[in-house]
Amino acid sequence: MLPPLLGLRQTTMCGLAVCSRGLVRQSRCLLRPLGVNVRSLFSKTGEWERDYKVEMRHRVEQWWHPRIQQQWQKEMKEQSNQKKKFYVLSMFPYPSGRLHMGHVRVYTISDTIAHFQRMRGHKVLNPMGWDAFGLPAENAAIERGLDPEDWTKSNIQSMREQLDSLGLCFNWDREITTCLPDYYKWTQHLFVKLYEAGLAYQKEAVVNWDPVDQTVLADEQVDENGRSWRSGAPVEQKLLRQWFIKTTNYGKPLLDALADLPEWYGVKRMQANWIGECTGCYFDHVLKLGGKETGEVLAAYTSTPEAVYGAAFVSILPSHRLLHGSSPVRASLHRALQHGKNSLTEVTALNVFTGLEIPVVISAKSQFQEYLDTVIGIPDSSEEDVCVARELGVSWETVLKSEEDGTHTLINSAEFTGQTREEAFNSITQKAQQRNVGGYLTSSKLRDWLISRQRYWGTPIPIVHCESCGPVAVPVEDLPVELPKVAFITGKGASPLQSAHEWVNCSCPRCKGPALRETDTMDTFVDSAWYYFRYTDPHNQLRPFERTLADRWMPVDVYIGGKEHAVMHLYYARFLSHFCKDLGLVSHREPFKKLLVQGLIKGQTFRVAESGQCLKKEDIDFTGPEPVQKGSGKQLQVTWEKMSKSKHNGLDPQEVVDQYGIDTTRLYILYAAPPEKDILWDVKTDALPGVLRWQSRLWGLVTKLREARQGGETPNPSLLNKKERSEALKIWENKNRTIKQVTIYFTEDFLLNAAISRLMGLSNILSNASPRVVLHSVEFEQALASLCVMAAPMAPHLASELWAGLSQVKNPLSSSFQGGGEVLQQPWPTVDPEYLETPELLEFSVRINNKACGTVTVPRQVAQDVEKVRELVLASPLGMSHLADRVIKKTILSPRTTLINFLVEE
Repeated sequence: MLPPLLGLRQTTMCGLAVCSRGLVRQSRCLLRPLGVNVRSLFSKTGEWERDYKVEMRHRVEQWWHPRIQQQWQKEMKEQSNQKKKFYVLSMFPYPSGRLHMGHVRVYTISDTIAHFQRMRGHKVLNPMGWDAFGLPAENAAIERGLDPEDWTKSNIQSMREQLDSLGLCFNWDREITTCLPDYYKWTQHLFVKLYEAGLAYQKEAVVNWDPVDQTVLADEQVDENGRSWRSGAPVEQKLLRQWFIKTTNYGKPLLDALADLPEWYGVKRMQANWIGECTGCYFDHVLKLGGKETGEVLAAYTSTPEAVYGAAFVSILPSHRLLHGSSPVRASLHRALQHGKNSLTEVTALNVFTGLEIPVVISAKSQFQEYLDTVIGIPDSSEEDVCVARELGVSWETVLKSEEDGTHTLINSAEFTGQTREEAFNSITQKAQQRNVGGYLTSSKLRDWLISRQRYWGTPIPIVHCESCGPVAVPVEDLPVELPKVAFITGKGASPLQSAHEWVNCSCPRCKGPALRETDTMDTFVDSAWYYFRYTDPHNQLRPFERTLADRWMPVDVYIGGKEHAVMHLYYARFLSHFCKDLGLVSHREPFKKLLVQGLIKGQTFRVAESGQCLKKEDIDFTGPEPVQKGSGKQLQVTWEKMSKSKHNGLDPQEVVDQYGIDTTRLYILYAAPPEKDILWDVKTDALPGVLRWQSRLWGLVTKLREARQGGETPNPSLLNKKERSEALKIWENKNRTIKQVTIYFTEDFLLNAAISRLMGLSNILSNASPRVVLHSVEFEQALASLCVMAAPMAPHLASELWAGLSQVKNPLSSSFQGGGEVLQQPWPTVDPEYLETPELLEFSVRINNKACGTVTVPRQVAQDVEKVRELVLASPLGMSHLADRVIKKTILSPRTTLINFLVEE
């Protein structure tokens, strides 16, 4: 459980938030009292208002907000294990203290999917936690003279309140915080397991160094101008002894596993490009100088491991780490470097297969393929290596024999002699793996994961350095290695851990002699590489998670987050999952079944054209045809960009919710664009007024049915005439079509904007229903009930009030809303069996030069055939009216929605 400082424990009915320390304070935003002169609320008074105005919207959300959250928490505790599980996971936030609109978008999507899946009868897990370590908190602590722990916990409390105010229903009983010892103990546990498996190691490396933040940066954290992504300082190259995780050993399995995953909106391709073609491997070589081992092990890459018995030399770049720092072979290599290109050195590398020493050569090249800095020279498989070997006078063994059929077999290769190249490729790499000297297939562009950070606020690396024993892992039973309390002062310098002498000086776990703790901390990507496992068993004090619980919930059914994390974070998370599978901790190798990446929410940036200065809204004059700077009248450049404080184009989510309400904000975010596309936030566009009108229309439909049934006439379907029965049948067909399409949108493509659009279409059909059909047809009643239920995951507060109004309709003709319970407790509607027996028709929107002109029904079986759809539209009354005399230049059929666009000559 979180310590008392970390957030609210409950919200009272009157909008008072009670924190775990017993303090009561007024909650912000929606739960504020609205005064005494307010409209009545049906669920509270039993009196129904005809119109859904602004004050009613706030009253509805004020009333239902705590009830929805309490009902969710209650049902989560009562969920049966017999139900099919559904694990929806949104990427957890860094606790900066303030939510931004990107947070609101991702968590609105996950909340909507969670409600939908629970209504479908699934046991749902929708957890939340905090990616709480990292440099921003440490810098803030230094600048303010605070402890980063206090700063972080304060921010978590603030952001927890904001998430609650948005009506988001998370499984808060599973909350995790990565900076708490009960979490990072298990991060350290997994590191120790990696170390024991030979996958965590330390070596000197030339790294990107931020001189301002005084820490190492990954290549991806350096911009195209060579500056730090955070501080903006020019990045320096520095040689440091660093900790790495050998992710290259898993390159081929991670690449191959992508084939079994569904398409991830282009992310699979990004992952594949990141990994590269895994056609070669590294072999370890023990370095010698003057016939004596130096203690250095050099991993060298080759794309032809089957020919390793023909290795002639190992080649390194002039920038290689061995030529820098305090390497035992540094002086010898530098002497050789004076001789110019392709320098032959006194250093040799022991070929692990032949047992022979081959020379280490300093290459004349400034770079090899991709990111390689060490390669094995094998003349039999490279003309370039032949030239280098001859130039240096180095001999080699011929190991490849050409056969008459054009294939090759091995010669002079010990027990592998006689094998084909393909056979030897497999058998030699497998033998290397067995001998723990490499042999794992990887690419020339993939590098091991550098996890060392020279900062305080991170997970301590559980290693002690002993003069007698070398680096020794802290025993698992002695974890966690907790961060010591240190004093933070203004200014940057070495990691505060280095000054914590009582903490640094310790005993070696192996020999009990004096030792020093490792003062590097882990990259925060390590914390987030396994958090999805911890959510399945967050309070386990004996192990990171219980396998039975992880296997019950994993893999994650849908993982939601920003595309900027689609390479590094996703790769590291997949790697840790593969490793946990190999340890026997879980049965699934891949952690995520489906990935849903969401686009940015962009705001308008207003810059003074001549200076590039970004202006605040209050400094802009919008009264003319084009915005200009107030006072000066200078012209402005207007662009859509990612929201940020520096550009003055951001929105405070709280202000948006205060103005429009929770449901309107949710609906706008879901309706404005498909999840993976960017949203251009402009309240003057059609999207926001559109969702406001739709909410009023839904309210009006419930009002329409209630008033129709409160009249003196008793409803009777047999009183409908032929025309009215036909109208009712169309409502029935539209209801079933909508249920089927919306369910597909929710489960297959996550096109939540299309789902809302389809629900709007059903709303329009019902709004146009004749009074006698409203009064006498069961079809109208059932369609309206289904409409409210399907709207509930996206607009839960409004739908809850609508359902309360429907549940008291007089003289009901069906049991659609008579089963009891609130709307979010209702089962998701299903298509009527009779509808499934009839050929399904889809309603296609038709556009001409991007302008909507009507709809045409098309059989589903031809809906993806552009020519068939084109013919049907042209043969329809709409087509004959609008396209018969037009020259059609191009016909575009949307691959994801029922839309066809004709580009014609004007």
